[in-house]
Amino acid sequence: MAFRKAVKGTLIGGGAVATAFGLSQFFEYRKNQAQLAYVEAQGELKVPFNDALPTREEQLSTLRNTEEFDVLVVGGGATGSGCALDAVTRNLKTALVERSDFSSGTSSRSTKLIHGGVRYLQKAIMKLDYEQYMMVKEALHERANLLNIAPHLSAPLPIMLPVYKWWQLPYYWAGIKMYDLVAGSQCLKSSYVLSKSKALELFPMLKKDKLVGAIVYYDGQHNDSRMNLAIALTAARHGAAIANYTEVVHLLKKPDPKTGQEKVCGAHCRDIITGQEFDVRAKCVINATGPFTDSLRKMDNQKTANICQPSAGVHIVIPGYYSPDNMGLLDPATSDGRVIFFLPWEKMTIAGTTDTPTVVTAHPIPLEDDINFILSEVRHYLSPDVEVRRGDVLAAWSGIRPLVTDPNSKDTQSICRNHVVNISDSGLITIAGGKWTTYRSMAEETLDAAIKAHNLSAGPSRTVGLMLDGGKDWTPTLYIRLVQDYGLENEVAQHLAATYGGRAFEVAKMAQVTGKRWPIVGKRLVSLFLTLLRTK
Repeated sequence: MAFRKAVKGTLIGGGAVATAFGLSQFFEYRKNQAQLAYVEAQGELKVPFNDALPTREEQLSTLRNTEEFDVLVVGGGATGSGCALDAVTRNLKTALVERSDFSSGTSSRSTKLIHGGVRYLQKAIMKLDYEQYMMVKEALHERANLLNIAPHLSAPLPIMLPVYKWWQLPYYWAGIKMYDLVAGSQCLKSSYVLSKSKALELFPMLKKDKLVGAIVYYDGQHNDSRMNLAIALTAARHGAAIANYTEVVHLLKKPDPKTGQEKVCGAHCRDIITGQEFDVRAKCVINATGPFTDSLRKMDNQKTANICQPSAGVHIVIPGYYSPDNMGLLDPATSDGRVIFFLPWEKMTIAGTTDTPTVVTAHPIPLEDDINFILSEVRHYLSPDVEVRRGDVLAAWSGIRPLVTDPNSKDTQSICRNHVVNISDSGLITIAGGKWTTYRSMAEETLDAAIKAHNLSAGPSRTVGLMLDGGKDWTPTLYIRLVQDYGLENEVAQHLAATYGGRAFEVAKMAQVTGKRWPIVGKRLVSLFLTLLRTK
């Protein structure tokens, strides 16, 4: 009997090893094919590229003096900038206006994760929901693309999921392994299980009582505001005319020569800095204004029903010791049914988020109740001898999540779980909802709809594999050359490389001489900068 069990175990174990080896070889082949596709995408792009970035004044001049653009995008967040990049790389004459600064709104107030959505996959499995499954699959594809096109601004991040009940260990493990499986060749790294002792070794502050172990899986993390700016700058270098601090006063319309119906044909804009007003004419106008979606839709038709259901997501910044070194922490079941992340960021910890109905405002303020809720969730996961204080909160922000109802759906009260592309009777294209990770595919879908609705002459989307500004010449060791060539302090060089990528040398050239033996150049603009970098 013992012999038969041994043989059976050997066969099963051998089969598992063979299967794992076969899958690893298949995934490696798929990964190589994907990398080849990225190279081909770069080579096939036949759009002009201007290495010298036009000034804002030059961009405004182009906006004022161009007779007609193919596409005018309103909104300079991730989605709007993505639409501009998708349009200009299809050889469409493209313009973009943003009433504040690029990424000044929701796009800069995220959790800074590039993720497929573990909780969506859980819902897809439990409810046999194919739509949820496809959302996860699409997001995982976009996650891989974003990590490839902006390696200086993004990186894989391990995230620990502590487990406090024995039955949850196989439950969560199966779900996380399914997450890896759905990612396929685009899986960042394989998830794994940690023993209780190993989990506490990595994060001693973790609550020990009833801890069974932990599961670690991988998602992506990025500098959201810099990523947004990189998308906008890439669009500008490819020929898009983009301008910040330029608001839309009202939409321009003209009668359709065939039907006589009023059609949107551009926007009357105002330069907020100078007060100068001018018209920007375009065959197609895209509304990508996030939480302000309905404001622009009402410029088109005052009677149109609202589709945006704003929700506030609050994050707080607390000291770095509240998260493991170089590893995030996930609370999969908060008291309100959401998930909360504790993520390392710039030697600090970001904790969030909340989900509270709110009103649309340009400058949302985090409420004290939301801050205290996050702190209570932090306490839930830490050892009782760790006192979590309100004074530990170093910063907080609130971002307005533009959840939407589908205007084409019969059930107009239901919240759309993904995003909505809507075309009004006058031809205004609206893209609303969605999430950061899928900005590129949302932009592609929006441009596909715009091209069809307005009979624009353009090819397919070319943004998969298209490197973003600063990503092309970046390497993990680029900062060493900055130290060697310019005599910068090590931490400063790392910051420049991680912020500007291959364009960090252009910034280093502007640095002032310190007059010291070391560092040679790099006069500090913020005296506490290096102190903050070295603090953990």
